[in-house]
Amino acid sequence: MTQPRPRIPEATVARLAVYLRVLSGLADAGRSNVSSGELASAAGVNPAGLRKDLSHLGPCGVRGVGYEVATLRDRIARVLGVERSRACVLVGIGNLGTALAGYGGFGSRGFRFVGLFDAAPGRVGQRIGGQLVRPLAELDEVVAATAATIGVIATPADVAQSVCDRLTAAGVRSILNFAPMALAAPAEVDVRQVDLSVELQVLAFLGQQRGTAAPTTVEVTA
Repeated sequence: MTQPRPRIPEATVARLAVYLRVLSGLADAGRSNVSSGELASAAGVNPAGLRKDLSHLGPCGVRGVGYEVATLRDRIARVLGVERSRACVLVGIGNLGTALAGYGGFGSRGFRFVGLFDAAPGRVGQRIGGQLVRPLAELDEVVAATAATIGVIATPADVAQSVCDRLTAAGVRSILNFAPMALAAPAEVDVRQVDLSVELQVLAFLGQQRGTAAPTTVEVTA
């Protein structure tokens, strides 16, 4: 009896998505092979870490030759489920939500927005990225009709938890949260937090550590 493959760690899954992006770019550029060192450098990891990540997929490369770009790209895509189109709903059509809804790159990675929602009457009825912005009252109906499994929250922080509750009650089991607050969700719901302000603060700190922070002002007296 075949033993099931061990569960891939979440951190490795995140890096596999980066490898997939790099490999897709190489394939589009006409590359047929790539070395582990080159792939690792392009993905921002070390070669040993890359090989460890790819070991979860089984044998992939050939010593001295590297990886066949198209083959490795397709294998990672299958593992990540990119070849299947996943229905997503987006709640919050402010500046960030509008940018997300209008971005055309999600489709090539296996994601499509099947519903856009906002509580502001002025935004309901707008068309963004080919989708009509709907009132929140229609959320349950759209999730049920489209079998959407992923919800994206791009609302202000003060309403993000209530939106999360509505999404999970409607049957959504994966949530990407851009609101600057931690969400409480049932154990069976996966939540990923993207706090842009935190990421900017981390970058500012790293820049300061490298000595690239703005120079200190020196007061000169006459």
